[in-house]
Amino acid sequence: MWKQNVLLCVPKSRRGEIWQFLAVQHRVRHRLPNKQQPPDVSYKELLKQLTAQQHAILVDLGRTFPTHPYFSAQLGAGQLSLFNLLKAYSLLDKEVGYCQGISFVAGVLLLHMSEEQAFEMLKFLMYDLGFRKQYRPDMMSLQIQMYQLSRLLHDYHRDLYNHLEENEISPSLYAAPWFLTLFASQFPLGFVARVFGKKGYSLGKINRMASSIVFSNSKGIVFYILVFEMDISKQLHAYEVEYHVLQDELQENVNLCDDGEPLEKLERANNHLKKQNMDLLEKLQVAHARIQSLESSLETILTRENKMKTAIQSLEEEKITYQKTLEQIIKYLPTEALSDCELLLKEVNYNPNNKTK
Repeated sequence: MWKQNVLLCVPKSRRGEIWQFLAVQHRVRHRLPNKQQPPDVSYKELLKQLTAQQHAILVDLGRTFPTHPYFSAQLGAGQLSLFNLLKAYSLLDKEVGYCQGISFVAGVLLLHMSEEQAFEMLKFLMYDLGFRKQYRPDMMSLQIQMYQLSRLLHDYHRDLYNHLEENEISPSLYAAPWFLTLFASQFPLGFVARVFGKKGYSLGKINRMASSIVFSNSKGIVFYILVFEMDISKQLHAYEVEYHVLQDELQENVNLCDDGEPLEKLERANNHLKKQNMDLLEKLQVAHARIQSLESSLETILTRENKMKTAIQSLEEEKITYQKTLEQIIKYLPTEALSDCELLLKEVNYNPNNKTK
């Protein structure tokens, strides 16, 4: 309980320090075996090298928090820091390199600490807490997480699970960005910061953070996220074992076939599904960025419209004041000058929407 209270009271300006402190404490208690340690190369040395992932990183810079002031300027300070951080990690971790989703994780870190500190925290997340597993080419860890989430829904929200099944909505359609970006691409930064803070104690339990409540309306399906504090560690481990057992059984059934063609077909289908999943994730990120951009443009247009309405109202009031002043002046004019004044009044009162013949 005290850990939760401490995290809730951490001001925004101190989050980075607290996250780094929690990382140090975790490393003291859970030392990684040497074979799982990241290569011992400094951040500055990595920045001097070239990466084959440069194009992919540059493409994603504009899609990462596109409306946030720090990252919105093309090749501004925020985007350059993000590029440096992603480039350095892609060179450090040859197996993972760069994968869509990492940019959002790196972006959240850069909002709370310097580049070098963010690099150390990214290494901590990836290696010490094991998140690099979900970015590997086979994405086995991500598939396990999808299975775990599906089983959680089946066991704890049966009506929701049945509803999703009836509508053919699998976790891969909506939850992939949650896991690959640690919720950063879909949720407000305040919520994401809370997630990062809680992960200081249990970052490996990403399925513990969210459960979906879904309802139907006439226009489709709307998702709402609820955060719950349940100790589901045992269930998650059981689901992971269950997933591996099912995969082993599937592999045994395939091996029973004399002909190797079914295995090749399954591999092709699996690779195709992985590619589809990544394509959908990319389209989702582009659409999300487009929505944020349109919302920002709409807000600007509405602000201009309100200013124009205020200006028009001010001009109308000024016109009425001039009319009253002119009427007062006419009272003191000689009779022979009234005809000219009447003509002037007609011009002042002229309304293009109400012409007189």
